[in-house]
Amino acid sequence: MFIGKKDVNKAELLALMEQVKSKPLPQHVAIIMDGNGRWATKRGLPRVAGHRQGVEALREVIKTSDELGIKYLTLYAFSTENWKRPATEVDALMSLLVEYLRKEIQELNSNNVKISVLGHVEAFPPIAQREIANAVEITKNNTGLNVNIALNYGGRAEIVRAAKAIARDVLDKKISLDDIDERLFSRYLYTAGIPDPDLLIRTSGEFRLSNFLLYQIAYTELVFTDSDVLWPDFDKRAYLEAIMEYQRRQRRYGGLIADEGTV
Repeated sequence: MFIGKKDVNKAELLALMEQVKSKPLPQHVAIIMDGNGRWATKRGLPRVAGHRQGVEALREVIKTSDELGIKYLTLYAFSTENWKRPATEVDALMSLLVEYLRKEIQELNSNNVKISVLGHVEAFPPIAQREIANAVEITKNNTGLNVNIALNYGGRAEIVRAAKAIARDVLDKKISLDDIDERLFSRYLYTAGIPDPDLLIRTSGEFRLSNFLLYQIAYTELVFTDSDVLWPDFDKRAYLEAIMEYQRRQRRYGGLIADEGTV
């Protein structure tokens, strides 16, 4: 399914919102926010301008998720591979992260949003680490929308990290080999205690998972936008359409729907 871009008025948007609310919603939505740099390049702007515009799309998605009552939103903000980008762009991304958290954290907190982080943020500059820790601390007791920000995150690295932690606990006799199953393994991931995503959205027309939540998305529904819908273009309508596509699907988890019978 491809989510395209088209104009929509407020009345149509309200109707879309009510239509989405009338059907079962995903409990957990994950998003690969792709295309900021291409958005800027198409307009003859520096890449950082695309990242800054992408923050506006982020605000809209967080607000809409909260309005819908979605419980978990996981955002792929900075991958372990993003360190390969030019140092000037990485520095700009770190500065934008600090700016966003400083400007938004009070409003997020007042809206009962809880901020959590997935990834190895100890590699970030000290100022970024402080703002991240502050956001997590301020919102830790909130009970509304859980926003999980994946920072310096890689799915393979997460799995290796979990395997090492399990091995240490076996050696320390905290657990035995027979204790290890999928449920226990999940408790060693960054997403421990969080249900697996029901829906994963990727913008910009790319058909890759890009090392994101590799263990967690075994049964996740995937939705990709058209190539002309880059992350800064991902507005409320596009988000609602992606959820509507999820709602049209039948999730079997390897089994059969009751009225299908057997093959």
